Amino acid sequence: MANTMKVSLVAADREVWSGEATVVNASTVDGEIGVMANHTPVLSVLAAGQIDVRTENDGHWVAATDGGFISVANNEVRLLCERVEISYESNFDEAKRLLDAKIAEEGN
Repeated sequence: MANTMKVSLVAADREVWSGEATVVNASTVDGEIGVMANHTPVLSVLAAGQIDVRTENDGHWVAATDGGFISVANNEVRLLCERVEISYESNFDEAKRLLDAKIAEEGN
Protein backbone atom coordinates (compact mmCIF):
# COMPACT_ATOMS: atom_id res chain seq x y z
CA MET A 1 0.00 0.00 0.00
CA ALA A 2 1.28 3.45 -0.92
CA ASN A 3 1.82 6.14 1.67
CA THR A 4 -1.35 8.19 1.90
CA MET A 5 -2.57 11.35 3.56
CA LYS A 6 -6.02 12.64 4.46
CA VAL A 7 -7.32 15.22 1.99
CA SER A 8 -10.36 17.49 2.31
CA LEU A 9 -11.67 19.74 -0.46
CA VAL A 10 -14.17 22.21 0.97
CA ALA A 11 -16.18 24.95 -0.74
CA ALA A 12 -17.84 27.79 1.18
CA ASP A 13 -21.18 25.96 1.06
CA ARG A 14 -20.23 22.27 1.27
CA GLU A 15 -17.60 19.58 1.66
CA VAL A 16 -16.82 18.55 -1.91
CA TRP A 17 -14.57 15.55 -1.25
CA SER A 18 -12.58 13.94 1.53
CA GLY A 19 -10.56 10.78 1.63
CA GLU A 20 -7.10 9.30 1.36
CA ALA A 21 -4.75 10.37 -1.42
CA THR A 22 -1.18 9.73 -2.49
CA VAL A 23 -0.54 13.03 -4.33
CA VAL A 24 -2.13 16.49 -4.46
CA ASN A 25 -1.04 19.04 -7.08
CA ALA A 26 -2.34 22.60 -7.02
CA SER A 27 -1.55 26.11 -8.25
CA THR A 28 -0.66 28.68 -5.62
CA VAL A 29 0.01 32.36 -6.11
CA ASP A 30 3.71 31.48 -5.74
CA GLY A 31 3.65 28.62 -8.27
CA GLU A 32 2.79 24.93 -8.45
CA ILE A 33 2.88 22.75 -5.35
CA GLY A 34 2.97 18.98 -5.19
CA VAL A 35 2.20 17.30 -1.87
CA MET A 36 2.83 13.70 -0.90
CA ALA A 37 2.48 11.90 2.43
CA ASN A 38 4.50 13.35 5.33
CA HIS A 39 5.07 16.67 3.53
CA THR A 40 6.55 19.60 5.44
CA PRO A 41 3.84 21.91 6.84
CA VAL A 42 2.68 24.58 4.37
CA LEU A 43 0.07 27.32 4.34
CA SER A 44 -0.43 29.07 1.03
CA VAL A 45 -2.95 30.96 -1.09
CA LEU A 46 -4.42 28.98 -3.98
CA ALA A 47 -4.58 30.63 -7.38
CA ALA A 48 -7.57 30.16 -9.63
CA GLY A 49 -6.99 26.99 -11.60
CA GLN A 50 -6.69 23.24 -11.32
CA ILE A 51 -6.38 20.91 -8.35
CA ASP A 52 -5.27 17.39 -9.26
CA VAL A 53 -5.58 14.52 -6.76
CA ARG A 54 -4.37 10.93 -7.05
CA THR A 55 -6.29 8.69 -4.68
CA GLU A 56 -5.65 5.22 -3.33
CA ASN A 57 -5.74 2.36 -5.83
CA ASP A 58 -4.84 4.62 -8.78
CA GLY A 59 -7.98 6.76 -8.55
CA HIS A 60 -7.84 10.29 -9.91
CA TRP A 61 -9.96 13.44 -9.98
CA VAL A 62 -9.49 17.08 -10.87
CA ALA A 63 -11.25 20.23 -9.74
CA ALA A 64 -11.48 23.81 -10.94
CA THR A 65 -11.37 26.55 -8.33
CA ASP A 66 -11.50 30.32 -8.25
CA GLY A 67 -8.83 30.42 -5.54
CA GLY A 68 -8.64 29.75 -1.83
CA PHE A 69 -6.14 28.32 0.62
CA ILE A 70 -4.13 25.13 1.04
CA SER A 71 -2.99 23.91 4.43
CA VAL A 72 -0.64 20.96 4.87
CA ALA A 73 0.17 19.65 8.37
CA ASN A 74 0.26 16.36 10.26
CA ASN A 75 -0.23 14.31 7.09
CA GLU A 76 -3.44 16.18 6.22
CA VAL A 77 -4.14 18.47 3.27
CA ARG A 78 -7.01 20.93 3.48
CA LEU A 79 -8.07 22.80 0.36
CA LEU A 80 -10.48 25.62 1.23
CA CYS A 81 -12.16 27.43 -1.65
CA GLU A 82 -15.04 29.83 -2.04
CA ARG A 83 -16.21 28.04 -5.19
CA VAL A 84 -14.99 24.75 -6.61
CA GLU A 85 -16.30 22.11 -9.00
CA ILE A 86 -14.96 18.57 -9.26
CA SER A 87 -14.75 16.15 -12.17
CA TYR A 88 -14.37 12.48 -11.30
CA GLU A 89 -13.68 11.80 -14.96
CA SER A 90 -10.37 13.66 -14.51
CA ASN A 91 -11.55 16.27 -16.99
CA PHE A 92 -10.44 19.77 -16.00
CA ASP A 93 -12.32 21.38 -18.89
CA GLU A 94 -15.59 19.92 -17.58
CA ALA A 95 -14.85 21.02 -14.02
CA LYS A 96 -13.97 24.52 -15.28
CA ARG A 97 -17.21 24.68 -17.29
CA LEU A 98 -19.22 23.76 -14.18
CA LEU A 99 -17.38 26.37 -12.10
CA ASP A 100 -17.95 29.09 -14.71
CA ALA A 101 -21.66 28.20 -14.87
CA LYS A 102 -21.94 28.40 -11.07
CA ILE A 103 -20.20 31.80 -11.00
CA ALA A 104 -22.49 33.10 -13.77
CA GLU A 105 -25.57 31.79 -11.93
CA GLU A 106 -24.51 33.52 -8.69
CA GLY A 107 -23.99 36.75 -10.61
CA ASN A 108 -27.64 36.88 -11.70
